[in-house]
Amino acid sequence: MVKKSPTEFSFWEKKIETLPTQDLKKLQAKRLRQTIKKAQTVPFYEEQFKAASTDPDKIESIDCIKSLPFTTKDDLRNQWPYGLLAVPKDDCVRVHASSGTTGRAVAMLHTEKDIDTWSNLVARCLYGVGVRKRDIFQNMAGYGLFTGGLGFHYGAQKLGTLTIPIGAGNSRRQVNLMRDFGTTVTHIMPSFAIYLMKVFKDMGIDPKRDTKLRIFFLGAEPHSEETRKRIETFYDVDAYNSYGLSEMNGPGVSFECHLKDGLHIWEDSYIVEIIDPEGDEPVPMGEVGELVYTTLQREAMPLIRYRSQDLASFIQEPCKCGRTHCRISRIQGRVDDMIIWKGVNIFPLQIEKVLMEIPEVQETYLVVLETENDVDRMIIQVEVRESFLKGEKSYELQARIVNSLQAELLAKPEVQLVSSGTIPVPEAGKAKRVIDKRSF
Repeated sequence: MVKKSPTEFSFWEKKIETLPTQDLKKLQAKRLRQTIKKAQTVPFYEEQFKAASTDPDKIESIDCIKSLPFTTKDDLRNQWPYGLLAVPKDDCVRVHASSGTTGRAVAMLHTEKDIDTWSNLVARCLYGVGVRKRDIFQNMAGYGLFTGGLGFHYGAQKLGTLTIPIGAGNSRRQVNLMRDFGTTVTHIMPSFAIYLMKVFKDMGIDPKRDTKLRIFFLGAEPHSEETRKRIETFYDVDAYNSYGLSEMNGPGVSFECHLKDGLHIWEDSYIVEIIDPEGDEPVPMGEVGELVYTTLQREAMPLIRYRSQDLASFIQEPCKCGRTHCRISRIQGRVDDMIIWKGVNIFPLQIEKVLMEIPEVQETYLVVLETENDVDRMIIQVEVRESFLKGEKSYELQARIVNSLQAELLAKPEVQLVSSGTIPVPEAGKAKRVIDKRSF
């Protein structure tokens, strides 16, 4: 794919990004000991260490981390808002929080140094795929307590990039700003990027012809490789997977380099483990499990072995980009996203992957689970063009979708073909892909 301007790939901090693995492990061990020492000043962790009969002073290498207790989201909720602070409250300059849509919100406080560290990690991610001071960065993620907006803003500011802090929503204005200011780089949710396709068409603006877009950072919600390709094709951009979580700052935990072959975790700031989500043991290399994080540079609120509920796998082979930090696969879903239907475990991304491989299928879909006459049904609504809603074309396409889904899911769902615009898509916020109306 030919871009509107050449992209340079290099390192923001070459020494640390390419640090030999043994030296990186030594640095992690040193910072782990510092983190544990800081955590011991927090009553919650002091009690956790005692309850687990763990002697933090005997942690000599990162391999010893398995003797430390886990931290969960419920622990963070129960310590709201200041219970996990390892510094005086007066040393904190910023608070971010999760939305709390599935429970009580989680608050994360930051010192000035925490913000600077975070900014630098995001700058690494941006610079690594070619963002430079000369770029125009349109930040289309929500600002406020949500980490996505300000996290990328900090990183772009570190690079000295001109930033348009428009935030989420305002779709027609987003398009006009892209065209008028010559936006080259955006941070956007995949579902909003898909939503904007229709807005561009309705406004008669061709992103390939009328904009200078060249790089998209797709974040805040999981997406399939097939969805990425559709976004890249429509906008004529390179789209990069951006993964983070608010408990670990947000954006900047990991990034996809220009090779797009897994996400690099910044191991000078985090120790990451992948464990069996139903237990606490590591999964074999290459198998999907739950990501567990320990912070290594956090001042205000260090976290030890935080169970993220995000699912991914390690990639064993070194990356050809030259970075030595470990890589993980794209996020496969969340522990609490898994659908159990007819005894089969299904993740929404499996469904998306199948649908986006079928050219006739448009980008919007919805999975509805309901109970009828004591039987659980899975109905997948799929938007298609009007020409596929009737007649032989409709029957053929519907059968093809069902067969493809059955081969992937090992269970046979129902498929409903619906016209474009039938399924509601939020202009701001994450797209709702699953509605579970079953009676248990």
